[in-house]
Amino acid sequence: MVNQFTNTLNKNQATELLKLVKKYSPETPQQKKMRMQKVAGAKAAGGESKEHKPLALKYGIHQVTSLIENKEAKLVIIAHDVDPIELVCWLPTLCRKKDVPFCILKSKARLGALVHKKNAAVVCLTSVRKEDKADLDTLAKTFKTQYNDNVAVRRTWGGGVMGQKSQNEHAKKEKAIAMEQAKKMGLQA
Repeated sequence: MVNQFTNTLNKNQATELLKLVKKYSPETPQQKKMRMQKVAGAKAAGGESKEHKPLALKYGIHQVTSLIENKEAKLVIIAHDVDPIELVCWLPTLCRKKDVPFCILKSKARLGALVHKKNAAVVCLTSVRKEDKADLDTLAKTFKTQYNDNVAVRRTWGGGVMGQKSQNEHAKKEKAIAMEQAKKMGLQA
């Protein structure tokens, strides 16, 4: 479960991903203030403002989790160095269950820089502009095969081999069931 976080994106994949995701970095407080002033100025002039809230990355474990559960997330990016790892170790399983592409990127500081914070454990894209749709689809398809559908990452535990104690208990139960079946057959005959 924890070992899957060592399988991070290579440098080329990370560069492509960051190139796309940087375009959707959330606005800073200064940018928001300027946008709101433009909207207020347009309303005061009696017109309709063409300024809308920009498409942006969503971040934070709770927000991203609810977006994944509602199947609104298009691509989830998880940091590999979150401490404690238990904060995000269940996210890949949730993404697989909800069929949301995800990837694991080195450094929570890189994710934090995207959203104007010191660190971020997880970020996600919910929508992109038309010109970036093809790039998102390509990355999502790549990450789906590399992470979601990769059976080598999701090995089963133990391989179905029981220890000697468990084998003895199992044999004892089998014997008791067989004796019970024999009693039932004897009564019916």
